[in-house]
Amino acid sequence: MSVLLIGRWDAETLEIEESHTVGDGDQEAVDALLDGRPSGWWACEYLVDRHSEAVRRAYEELVPGEHLVDEAEDFSPTP
Repeated sequence: MSVLLIGRWDAETLEIEESHTVGDGDQEAVDALLDGRPSGWWACEYLVDRHSEAVRRAYEELVPGEHLVDEAEDFSPTP
C-alpha cells in the first residue's frame, strides 16, 4: 500500500488537504481521486504505510526550510 497526499501550495507553504491509502502504483485510483480538481493542486504518492511517514517524506524532500501544514491529520514533522 501507498499513501497519496493531496494538497496545494500557498506561496511557500505546502498545505496537505487530503490523505488516501492506495495500492502501490494504482494509477486508476490516483486518477479517480484527482479527477475534477482545478489546476494547481499538488499530489504525490509515497510508498509508505502511514500518513505520518508520507508527510515526513514530503517535508524532507519538498519543503525543507519552508512550511508544511497538514490539514488532513494535523501531523507536524520536525526538522
